This record gives sequence, C-alpha cells and structure tokens, in this order.
Amino acid sequence: MNINKLEKLLIIDFGSQVTQLIARRLRELGVYSEIVPFQIISNEYLDNYNPQAIILSGGPASVLNDHCPMPPKEIFNMKVPILGICYGLQVMMKCLGGKVESGKGTSEFGKAFLKKSNQKSNILDGLFIEESEQVWMSHGDHVSDMAPGFNSIAYTENAPYAMVANDEKKFYGTQFHPEVYHTINGKKIFENFIEIAEFNRNWSMDSYKENKIKELK
Repeated sequence: MNINKLEKLLIIDFGSQVTQLIARRLRELGVYSEIVPFQIISNEYLDNYNPQAIILSGGPASVLNDHCPMPPKEIFNMKVPILGICYGLQVMMKCLGGKVESGKGTSEFGKAFLKKSNQKSNILDGLFIEESEQVWMSHGDHVSDMAPGFNSIAYTENAPYAMVANDEKKFYGTQFHPEVYHTINGKKIFENFIEIAEFNRNWSMDSYKENKIKELK
C-alpha cells in the first residue's frame, strides 16, 4: 500500500507537552496519524496531505495575544471532522466566530469533573455511565461564547463550554486533555471521533513496516 493511499489523520501541533500522547492513542485504535508543527501547515500542504480528519493540539500560547499560533482557516472548509483540544478548541472558536476570555475564574489546572448538558452528540457515545467524568484541565483562558452552530455538550465548574460540538459539520472541542491518563475515559472520545470520521481502523506498525519494505523493493 502506498503511503498516499493510507487513511491519514493530521495532528496540528501548537506546542503542547503531551501532543505525542494523541498519536499514541490513535495508534492504539488502529489509525495512522502524523504530528506536524503549525508553522508548516499551509493550504498547499493540506491539499497534498489530504487528511481524513484533523486534530488541533493544545499549546502554551493564548489566542488573545497578537501573532498567536494559528492554522490556515482553510481547514474549516475541507469538510473533514476536526477535534480541537484545549488551545485547539480556543483556536477553533476564534476562527469560527466564538469568544475566548482570560481573567479571574477562567483557569483550571488538574483534576476536574465533567458533567453532561442536555444536548446530545455522537462524540459522547459510551460516556457518562456515571453522573460525571473525571478529566484533566490545564488552561488559563476559556471559551466564553461558542461559535455559531455549536452546542455545549458538557461543562465543569469553571468552564461552561468544556466540551462543544457542531454535529452537522463534525467539529468538536474539549477544554480538557482527553489524551492524558488522568482523563479516565479520554480514549473513548478519540474512538468516537475516528468512528465519526469513518476510519477503518486497520493500520498497525507491523502492516506499515511490511508495506514500506515492499514499496522500497
């Protein structure tokens, strides 16, 4: 199998210390992904790469600052599912018409408990068997107003939009980090996302190695 024919998930990296864990979770679920720094992503790159889905990583910057790390807005016109994590969620909201704020009461660090709103979404399948979900927060800013078309599907004490969804466009965002161990059911969120993106989940390192050897021969 040629690498260009693989089902590919693009992880746009904004400098999070745990971005590698996103790729690890995807490998565990049988999905091929590549982590690419945001500086490299251009419209031409996106056209050539042709991802089946995109994940926007977390990062230490603030979308409220001038010259903050941003992806090309073209990603939101590609008609592929997108998942924004922490800073990635805030990037998505800023690009699509939402609002992000900073100040007293907007930050959360460490363990938090996510509660479900009255809005439904496929990204929540298999979650909230109990009343709440333990998640891991690490953010100074938070979303204060969602972009048009989004619903708040889960919240915490200090983050009213801790998890948002636009099921029509298949855009999703989490203020917490589903990739880390302390988000107990974070892997399930990735599993739901790749199912929404219709991945076959047939990738493995062994099969990739065999195909590359054949390709090189």
